[in-house]
Amino acid sequence: MEFCQKCGSVLVKDGKIFKCARCGYKTKEKIKIEASEKFNEKTKVGIMKEEETNVLPVTAAVCPKCGHREAYFWSSQTRAGDEAETRFFRCVKCQHTWREYR
Repeated sequence: MEFCQKCGSVLVKDGKIFKCARCGYKTKEKIKIEASEKFNEKTKVGIMKEEETNVLPVTAAVCPKCGHREAYFWSSQTRAGDEAETRFFRCVKCQHTWREYR
């Protein structure tokens, strides 16, 4: 694709010449377009391990393994859509995970 040197619009090939549909610029020579880009800055992506993140809400629930009274919780639809969802808990202290059906 060739571009006009005056207005930057696309040049249309008409026989042996290229002309601009917007401003009427004409040229017989073939225009060679080169583009280059340098990337000097390398961005670093931080990686977080699951053990380092605690983004789940905390509720009062007794852990069946250690007896601690706080646990993270989340819910998921594990069965048919007309049945109740399953609630999962993870102990804040020992990380034991269990589920509760309703």
